[in-house]
Amino acid sequence: MYTSALPFTPTNTALYKTFHDPDEHPSILGGFQQSWSPLLQILAGHTGAVRSVAISSDGTKLASCGDDMSIRIWDAATGAEIYELRGHESWVRSVAFSPDGTRIVSSGKNSTIRVWDVTTGNLAGFNLQGHENNVKSVAYSPDGSMIVSGSGDMTVRLWDMATGAEISKLLGHQDYVQTVIFSNDGTRVISGSRDRTIRVWDCASASETSQLHGHEFSVTAVHCSPDDTHIVSGSSDMTIRV
Repeated sequence: MYTSALPFTPTNTALYKTFHDPDEHPSILGGFQQSWSPLLQILAGHTGAVRSVAISSDGTKLASCGDDMSIRIWDAATGAEIYELRGHESWVRSVAFSPDGTRIVSSGKNSTIRVWDVTTGNLAGFNLQGHENNVKSVAYSPDGSMIVSGSGDMTVRLWDMATGAEISKLLGHQDYVQTVIFSNDGTRVISGSRDRTIRVWDCASASETSQLHGHEFSVTAVHCSPDDTHIVSGSSDMTIRV
């Protein structure tokens, strides 16, 4: 059985080079792959477009959300669906794990932000209310004590995870806020907007510390380098900028 499998093994792999003998074993000629595909799994279950995915800090679970109004939790090792979380009344745009992996925050249409218990698949007791338009992006602070959200109401908001209360509302963007993250030290928030700007905010003072200009269309993604010295951004203008 193993001998018959060797001709179908990619030709550049150690397995093929070590055990395949062209004089004794048949070979597949023409258009056969030379290396293993990087695709490990296909997770199927959503019935609409998938808008956001996240992985837990220990790498054991995945979360996804989309236009079918569901959030789904998956086992990263097997690809099996653990939970299907429902509660949003329309599409779900963003999902993020808490640093300890016990909770998930999700956001979407109708100004809703919901917090879920990963161990039970149930709501964690409160929703975060205050936005006046669709919530495009959510993220946890590195210590898990706060959540940041960005919305079509052009605001960035910070929330206390112990109480669900709004800590501050950050004003300055002139169009939809498309993406938000915390810096790795938790002292700043970075936001990207359809107004083509990236803005950096100080969490303690709730003030804007800098604006980054250069993109020609909506900023759709931002991220920090591990040492917080660089920001990378992606945009509808088809560029990635550092």
